[in-house]
Amino acid sequence: MLGPKAGPATARRPRPSGPARDGAATTRRQRSDVTDRETEDRPAPAAGAARGALPADAARPADPADLVDPADLVEAERAAAVIVEAAMAESFRDGDESALAAAYARWSALVHTLALRSLGDPRDAEDVTQKVFVEAWRSRTRYDPSRAQLGAWLVGITRHCIADALEARNRARRAEEAHAAQLPPPEEDAAARLAESLQVADELARLAPEPQRVMRLAFYADLTHAQIADRLGLPLGTVKSHIRRSLGRLRTRLEVNDGTH
Repeated sequence: MLGPKAGPATARRPRPSGPARDGAATTRRQRSDVTDRETEDRPAPAAGAARGALPADAARPADPADLVDPADLVEAERAAAVIVEAAMAESFRDGDESALAAAYARWSALVHTLALRSLGDPRDAEDVTQKVFVEAWRSRTRYDPSRAQLGAWLVGITRHCIADALEARNRARRAEEAHAAQLPPPEEDAAARLAESLQVADELARLAPEPQRVMRLAFYADLTHAQIADRLGLPLGTVKSHIRRSLGRLRTRLEVNDGTH
């Protein structure tokens, strides 16, 4: 009986010997030297650079903000502001107190500036500013956002309040002038009138009895010529003659007395 068939024996690779072996070793050393030189010539990575980081001169992806037109940004901000102001106006009309506070923060400086330019008094301008927002809050139900923006509506109320303040100022000035007209005259004028009255009384005392009675009734009783004639039982012509002659004498003596002082 035959045994299993033996396969072909694996041929062993003969090892080089002699000059061939020495040449292979020399080639491996040359390749190693070239690799070492390439490693030395390669620049070292920057200190602290993360593994896998891109070089500084490598292209980076563009920032999305750099791709937007500035004009488009301005227009977008403006549109957003309009939306916010419209919402504030609606809330203001509906009675939201936070909208009142926002409106005051937004437009109080403008209202105060307009009032100060017209009135010229900081205290009056502050009063007008407060009145504008009080009046706006009280009449908020009459505000129609579809007809005017909230800021323009507040400016209209400001103009009315400024006009009211100017009218109140004019009324106060007229009242002061009227009060000043009712005040007693200065002491110098009162003294002059007293001296004149004393002179008149002294001159009346120098008249004859009948003209003196006529003149006293005319000066102190403030009677008319006809009333004097009825009271004294004198003809009206006689009364007029006494008054005319007596006034002439009084005028002459007063002028003389004034010239001596």
